[in-house]
Amino acid sequence: MIDLHIHTTRSDGGLTPREVVRRAARAGLRAIAITDHDGVDGNAEAEQAGRELGVAVVPGVEISTRWDDLTIHLLGYGVCRITDEIRQTLVRLVRSREERNPRMIRKLREMGIEITMEEVLAEANGSLVGRPHFARVLVRKGVFGSVQEAFDRVLGRGRPAYVDKERLTPAEACAVIRRAGGIPVLAHPGLIEEERPGALAPLLAHLLELGLEGIEAYYSRHTPEQTRRYRALARSRGLLVTGGSDFHRPDEGGPEIGTGFGDLRVPDACYEALAERLRGR
Repeated sequence: MIDLHIHTTRSDGGLTPREVVRRAARAGLRAIAITDHDGVDGNAEAEQAGRELGVAVVPGVEISTRWDDLTIHLLGYGVCRITDEIRQTLVRLVRSREERNPRMIRKLREMGIEITMEEVLAEANGSLVGRPHFARVLVRKGVFGSVQEAFDRVLGRGRPAYVDKERLTPAEACAVIRRAGGIPVLAHPGLIEEERPGALAPLLAHLLELGLEGIEAYYSRHTPEQTRRYRALARSRGLLVTGGSDFHRPDEGGPEIGTGFGDLRVPDACYEALAERLRGR
């Protein structure tokens, strides 16, 4: 088994890079990719742990972009040449995330929801603060019954407490990934189609012009029919097929490393094709 979409405490995950690799090893995974949001700082620690525990680790990143008023996530695999320019770009994106947090606090308090930045920072416990940390504080305080409900009611895009952040264009993100020696892949296309039916075809045409090299066909929230369709779509355009759980943290009802919600199985062939492409670089 493999899993090419995993987050750590270096973004909004709940386990350190080393803990993620240890969990993957216990689950019997032969290969994983670390794809923290807008950052690459967890890759070195994960790669070292992978060498010690016998798990192949692909250094990666997940970059949030904006296209036609849609949020599009691009995965970058094999990002290993992190220049000062690339690091400054990623730092700018992280700073934008940090700057929106006090604005979200103000919006929640204006709604009559008591929450402080100190509570959110304590929940993050040193990791990059994101909306999931806000949601967990609200669940713990009894405001909502689950993280998903917090997103659906107040924190999701278009909800009352949502605050946008700086995003790159797909062209900028693809350029960053490629300059870093990586392979750009479209993340979870099913979520894009769910948000805006009919958007995938023109988006894919645009991304192909920018050098897109793969589609994440296997994903925790994709149906079997979607997976088959995205595999066929990728192969018809000569793109890599990838897949992953989008694991963030254990024991919260979210996807688990390797198996997603229980039935995810990403074929080893996806990793082998990706690794071969990376070796060619």
